[in-house]
Amino acid sequence: MEIPSKYSAHAVESKWYDYWMEHGYFHSEPDDREPYTIVIPPPNVTGILHMGHMLNNTIQDVLIRRARLLGKNACWVPGTDHASIATEAKVVARLKSQGIDKNDLTREQFLKHAWEWKEEYGGVILEQLKKLGCSCDWNRTKFTMDDDMSEGVIKVFIDLYKKGLIYRGYRMVNWDPEAKTTLSDEEVEYVEKQGKLYYINYKIEDSEEVLTIATTRPETLLGDTAICINPKDERHTNLKGKRAIVPICDRVVPIIEDDYVDLEFGTGCLKVTPAHDENDKTLGDKHGLEVIDIFNEDATLNSYGLHYKGRDRFEVRKAIVKELKELDALVKVEDYTNRVGISERTKAIIEPRLSDQWFLKMEDLAKPALEAVLETNSIKLFPKKFENTYRHWMENIRDWNISRQLIWGQQIPAYYYGDGKENFVVASTKEEALEQAKNLSSNENLKISDLRQDSDVLDTWFSSWLWPISVFDGVRNPDNKEINYYYPTNDLVTGPDILFFWVARMIVAGYEFRGEKPFHNVYLTGLVRDKQRRKMSKSLGNSPDALKLIEDYGADGVRVGLLLSSAAGNDLMFDEALCQQGRGFGNKIWNAFQLTNLWEVSDIEQPNCSKIALEWYTAKFQAALVDIEDHFSKYRLSDALMTIYKLIYDDFCGWMLEMVKPAYQQPIDRITYDEVMTIFEENLKIVHPFMPFLTEDIWQSIKKRSTEEALIIAKWPETKPINKDLISEFDFATEVISGIRNIRKQKNIAFKDAIEFSVINNEKASTRFDEVIMKLGNLEYLNYVNEPVEGALTFRVKSNEYFIPMEGSIDVEAEIKKLTEELNYTDGFLKSVQKKLSNERFVNNAPEQVVAIEKKKEADALAKIEILKNSLESLKN
Repeated sequence: MEIPSKYSAHAVESKWYDYWMEHGYFHSEPDDREPYTIVIPPPNVTGILHMGHMLNNTIQDVLIRRARLLGKNACWVPGTDHASIATEAKVVARLKSQGIDKNDLTREQFLKHAWEWKEEYGGVILEQLKKLGCSCDWNRTKFTMDDDMSEGVIKVFIDLYKKGLIYRGYRMVNWDPEAKTTLSDEEVEYVEKQGKLYYINYKIEDSEEVLTIATTRPETLLGDTAICINPKDERHTNLKGKRAIVPICDRVVPIIEDDYVDLEFGTGCLKVTPAHDENDKTLGDKHGLEVIDIFNEDATLNSYGLHYKGRDRFEVRKAIVKELKELDALVKVEDYTNRVGISERTKAIIEPRLSDQWFLKMEDLAKPALEAVLETNSIKLFPKKFENTYRHWMENIRDWNISRQLIWGQQIPAYYYGDGKENFVVASTKEEALEQAKNLSSNENLKISDLRQDSDVLDTWFSSWLWPISVFDGVRNPDNKEINYYYPTNDLVTGPDILFFWVARMIVAGYEFRGEKPFHNVYLTGLVRDKQRRKMSKSLGNSPDALKLIEDYGADGVRVGLLLSSAAGNDLMFDEALCQQGRGFGNKIWNAFQLTNLWEVSDIEQPNCSKIALEWYTAKFQAALVDIEDHFSKYRLSDALMTIYKLIYDDFCGWMLEMVKPAYQQPIDRITYDEVMTIFEENLKIVHPFMPFLTEDIWQSIKKRSTEEALIIAKWPETKPINKDLISEFDFATEVISGIRNIRKQKNIAFKDAIEFSVINNEKASTRFDEVIMKLGNLEYLNYVNEPVEGALTFRVKSNEYFIPMEGSIDVEAEIKKLTEELNYTDGFLKSVQKKLSNERFVNNAPEQVVAIEKKKEADALAKIEILKNSLESLKN
């Protein structure tokens, strides 16, 4: 078969992906094999491929491809999440561009536009995952708003409601004024912002006195319904029992007393705004205060805002400060750093707001999920350090606000009848709701048209927490063949940022609805950062185009680049050079295959050098395989890849092929060739999960294969006993070979010129690799002696001494001068490297790969200094 001289990723990637798809290698059906199941963390239907997706899905593909090679029934379920807030925002923006206001549409009309948007753009990211080589079972692709998935969500809601775990309550919630919906506590990010602390005077009723409050939000004074002081605060005993006048709105409010007030903060006087602060609401309930909400749903001011009605809250803040100055009520303004809650989705600043919402009681539900991770260890987190984060969240869990004021999503199955919102029933259909409502109201005249379904939808996470169950229809049909076979799943790969959002909730759902865990292991990836350790983002312009990387370096190169420095749980410092290294690794393997393809094979006797080389590499392969298996068991995929990389790049390409390569224009013996190709195939198997396209292409090029022999379903190599003596003996031999090559390089002795070689074998080293040393060092002979050889250059390996006679062919004085200069330079270089390695900040903060490079520089310099010193000593003697 004619092999192209250069590997082209573009020429083969679509070819082999189509081949895998055509023959159904990704598809799984229950059978008698051991299942291995992964459910994809469903990306938002609005999403496009970014670096985080690339890392997460590459890891999943490595795991699923290895499972296939291990003979397991591998099933990777793909899908997307409907992402209520993000998708609705996209649809609203599109409608706006068409001159359509969402508020002018009925629910049905809006949903029609939303589904059209989903059909047009919703599958983009899944198609992009195919470019990366992801071997998902695309026949099983799910969407969280598929009819069957939505039916399962509604069934779960009704079940939890009947158990008394879901309730409706008027509570202080996190309000996103941009998305115009409530958010759960976990959907709020807290960031430090530089703001101001405003000191404002309030007059005391029927008095010339004033009190001063300090606030970061002067606009909310329009909603003040009390001033609170600490009863132990001696500064304010004169205020007890009096009333204050709120500036601008001139509302007269009581001065109340409560230990809640911090004596150390501000002035010791606290303005109380029950509608706009959770702690103020608690105080208000305790003291029976009026609740005045001054904001509209978009955070503009309502009629309580007086002349500021209709204006944005931050615009009003500036205007109120100006008015307070004019009223001589503003005492001073100080700089103040404050923790501000922002919406995880829209990045809008959250507004605390009182609202009727649906909640799920979590305290009892969380207990089995807490035990599974922290007590019975039936679910393992990798790395283990995240158990502390998990414990903190789960032990301090609050009721889950599950309703959202949106249209896109599963509509809450609550139906109101009569007046007010206290008369409602929960049912899966309007017909069921009508029967329940008739019974509860004792009104047989009620009609379906009298029922009003709750307009809110459920939090997106309320559907995705069922994902490992619902993708196998385990909610609607809890005893079906597929859920019983594939569940619990094996590995979940996700980011630590959704450890609570999604992972913990899936564990809760697993125990509540199936009585068992949803997965065995959770592999938590780090964040992808740039070389400066900054989080990648569009605003910083430091996030590369994922598809462009694949175009430039090939999917295999990008996959290797991502995983070379991606230890579990640690952030990945992404550098495009890593993708170049990945592509370079692919080229190295391709060139090795091209070399073997050029060899002429003949039925001649096998050289002993080749025989021992093959025995050594077999031992080396088995030792590496043990390490690889260990790394996989601990989810150290980066370490597994690095072990494979070194094995193939250094040991296979750098040493073994050189040892067995026939002389120029000479054939290779058939026994050696066949064994080399068998070894090559074993190499391809362990590389395949990381570089699927290149490996399948070479595998299929080695010889004609049937569809049952494709690499994707080949058999993972078996571990066998390791000849450790052979490995250590070869390690010694390589140091000898390196010493010979260094002298050749230093003395410009061409490799084609055979040289004499003598050794004093103080170490009693094995002679098993002598023929290899002679071949790779191009030695005329290898002679064992008892005394040093005069007039020879020398080097040492441990206590062994090696001699290469120079026979007066060099200027000794000039050579001593040259070697001395080189020794001084190398010594200086070594000191600079050691200085860097002695710097704790560098060692602790630099990527592992960078530190490893510096340590190798140190080792190489030390070895070179030893050689130079030995050569100088020999010349001087």
